[in-house]
Amino acid sequence: MDISTTYMGMKLKNPLVASASSLSKEIDTIRTMEDNGLSAVVLYSLFEEQLTQEEHALDRFLLQGTESFAESLSYFPDMQNYHQGPDEYLNHLRRAKEAVDIPVIASLNGVSAGGWMDYARKIEEAGADALELNIYYVATGMELTSAEVESMYIEDVKRIKATVSIPVAVKISPFFSALANVARQLDEAGADALVLFNRFYQPDIDLEKLEVFPNLILSTEHEMRLPLRWIAVLYGRIKANLAATTGIYTADDVLKMLMAGADVTMLCSTLYRNGIEHARTILARLQAWMEEHEYVSVTQMKGSMSQKNVAEPAAFERANYMKTLQSFDPGKM
Repeated sequence: MDISTTYMGMKLKNPLVASASSLSKEIDTIRTMEDNGLSAVVLYSLFEEQLTQEEHALDRFLLQGTESFAESLSYFPDMQNYHQGPDEYLNHLRRAKEAVDIPVIASLNGVSAGGWMDYARKIEEAGADALELNIYYVATGMELTSAEVESMYIEDVKRIKATVSIPVAVKISPFFSALANVARQLDEAGADALVLFNRFYQPDIDLEKLEVFPNLILSTEHEMRLPLRWIAVLYGRIKANLAATTGIYTADDVLKMLMAGADVTMLCSTLYRNGIEHARTILARLQAWMEEHEYVSVTQMKGSMSQKNVAEPAAFERANYMKTLQSFDPGKM
């Protein structure tokens, strides 16, 4: 049985990849990931703000609207204390490459076309096998059009691809009015993979202190349905690889994503909740299911339940909405 897969030209021993998180901050933890079967690891993100802080100003897109509320500038964390700075990140990347045999993918998180993107070349020189560009932008400016926002994404990808020779994955959000078109544009801009989706961590309000504060909540299994739909829709329609992330907890989740068309499935919340050792359980169940259902390889099942290949393609579109409402039985709750 062959459970290997190919992602951005890299042959991986299986489709389980550790997504960007603080778990990759320690070299020993990265070793533990490899020991428990994860086939690659995406390092925690280095943020645009960390690279531009010496200029004492954030990019104009990230500061949009803050001139009206000066206190909002203090909402950004002290970047000196956020994980590690730019130089430390490169050293950490080098050490990770020396410590494990699995691919190590670096992660840059930002949005503007500023000089921070030139840092990608240093990441390549430090030995990264690939780069994940996590474009995280909340478009709150009322003068910005959807076309202008999409253009920022496309230009970011073009610039990165012109800067490095290693593969580049683009992690995006689902909040586009025409997501399939954006995916096509990113594909044509040279993205080697699309990672669906990043999560916009929503703020909360402290009713006693009357303050807005960040509140990180781990994903749930129900959240996997959003990337499942769009991976199924995009499979076979773009050349870029597809990586599924958000809400993947079990082998069943992995199987569904592969059948939808994912090349890899990225794990994060399940590693926090169940421990890194849970990856072994997922792999064992994956192989057992494949053997029971007579699949000889991951490649054989990949995309078999995509919109392109299912008997009812409309199940991934509006028809699914109507059928879901009609079939709901509150008595079975």
